Amino acid sequence: MPPSRSQHHLSRRQLLAGAAVVGASTLAYVVWSPGAKVGDGRHDLGTNGIWMQHGWLGGDVWFTRYGKEAKKPLFRDPRKLAEAADRLRRHRIRDVFPHLCPAEPGGAIASHDPIQTERFLDAFASFRVMPWVGGVLDVSARPGDPAFRRAFTRSIRALLDAHPRLAGIHVNIEPCPSGHAPFLTLLDELRAGMPEGKFLSVAAYPPPTVLHPFTGVHWEEAYFREVAKRADQLAVMLYDTALTNVKLYESLITQWTREVLDWAGATPVLLGLPAYDDPGVGYHDAAVENVPNALAGAHAALRTYPALPASYQGIALYSDWEMTEDEWGILRKEFLRPEGSFP
Repeated sequence: MPPSRSQHHLSRRQLLAGAAVVGASTLAYVVWSPGAKVGDGRHDLGTNGIWMQHGWLGGDVWFTRYGKEAKKPLFRDPRKLAEAADRLRRHRIRDVFPHLCPAEPGGAIASHDPIQTERFLDAFASFRVMPWVGGVLDVSARPGDPAFRRAFTRSIRALLDAHPRLAGIHVNIEPCPSGHAPFLTLLDELRAGMPEGKFLSVAAYPPPTVLHPFTGVHWEEAYFREVAKRADQLAVMLYDTALTNVKLYESLITQWTREVLDWAGATPVLLGLPAYDDPGVGYHDAAVENVPNALAGAHAALRTYPALPASYQGIALYSDWEMTEDEWGILRKEFLRPEGSFP
């Protein structure tokens, strides 16, 4: 039986209604602008951070093992050190995390060059230098093993005693799933074993999200707060989301910024922003996860506060060896306080 005239009109109305919904949704997405541009430097406190590469402190064995002997002068030359420090200083960076990973099988941190470390500290005297230690969970970093924890803690204590100008240590163990109790135990033992007055900084994971449902790289609120209680600083890694849509990434950074600043309590937070290109890995699209997009999301969150939260310290860039001149320029234009307006 052919459709009646009333059925025909109903189907047409349904099609028109559906088209209207699709059109409205499309328009809403087009005009949706989750990020924000802020050019007056209001969110720059001059206490930002950056992850730095291994050669700045690493021992000679690292250069030999990875065929980088020819690059050693780039790190050992006092003029290069002065240039690096000047660049970071001009870009309002205070905390630097030079790489000393992965830990050795017995638990000791990676070897460093004592003379180079002092040379680095001479050049970076106005910074807080916190070597970046840790490794891959249950491979080069085994917080569930009491013997590993003891050796790791002793090794860090020896480093800090040998170089008292080091501000502390920056711990990064990946992946570290939410609720991982041995990591909390490691932080407790590090705190007890470190010299008084030294900082315990932690590379932290962002909150869970339906956009990236992988439990190994997100921390639930309760666990995030437990880590925050044990740390003097959290540098939260706001990247490796596998997102391929800029607006979704900016919106996620906005959400994460609010959550981590709230969850951290009184513990200072650096918002870890991606400045790297890892093509083909699947979990990172540099066209989406980059400095301007991450800044846009962070600005959108920060500008909603009447006053910046006490837990907000600034941003941390990952990483010094991936930052390009264009990215430094973006940082100056879209985040840093203009010259002459520093507090």
